[in-house]
Amino acid sequence: MTELNKKPAGWNILFLCWLVAGVSTMGSLFFSYIMEFAPCVLCWYQRIFLFPLVLILAVGLFPLDKKVVKYALPLAAVGWLTAAYHNLLYAEIIPESIQPCSQGVSCTEEYINLFGFLSIPMLSLLSFTTIIFLLVIFYRRTP
Repeated sequence: MTELNKKPAGWNILFLCWLVAGVSTMGSLFFSYIMEFAPCVLCWYQRIFLFPLVLILAVGLFPLDKKVVKYALPLAAVGWLTAAYHNLLYAEIIPESIQPCSQGVSCTEEYINLFGFLSIPMLSLLSFTTIIFLLVIFYRRTP
């Protein structure tokens, strides 16, 4: 492989992280605009933390910049906390009386249920978990 074709260490990991964020963003938009599923309040908050990651991670790829973790990880962590809270509401572990979705679309509305456990809130939680995991690996492996 020539020197020009050689990618810096960690580039593939950060690219995979960007890919997860991009696919998650496209999935969110697909559910809203194609399937016409109205997002709840917590879904909007999760989008606020997810959508910027697509741009931030892309900027960190060209040229590869380890500092991208400083900007992406806090967004992913707060998105993960929001998604975890949403899953607790969805599983009815948190009582209905303290739900933030008292008006408009319910936070526990079941639009999809793949394989008996994959709901939209669970897909969001898995996306944020994967992004955080990849960012930590990227940070540790990149000089």
